[in-house]
Amino acid sequence: QVQLAESGGGLVQVGGSLRLSCAASGLPFSMGWVRQAPGKEREFVAAISWSSDAAFYADSVKGRFTISRDNAKNTVYLQMNNLKPEDTAQYYCNYKQKESDDLTHDYWGQGIQVTVSS
Repeated sequence: QVQLAESGGGLVQVGGSLRLSCAASGLPFSMGWVRQAPGKEREFVAAISWSSDAAFYADSVKGRFTISRDNAKNTVYLQMNNLKPEDTAQYYCNYKQKESDDLTHDYWGQGIQVTVSS
């Protein structure tokens, strides 16, 4: 069972920055973040491969958020700059474990709150 430890959320003003971290107990295939605002569906934010430099972003965060990783620590980071009120949400760390060539298994963190005040 993979354990995920998230940190770094909080309250910030519009235009401010936060950095989220998620440390995993295992070696992932990829890791990333999704978020869910009250009354809305969960949405993809960003993801990064553990075996290449490939990183992926939602259009809504491109140019403002940067995902990175520390392979030695099995940790993924999400640097969030120029935060907007619409970024307010519960952010969940996602860990993908490769089960076969065509199958991965998802693990989820407990979630961390990010609130952007205007």
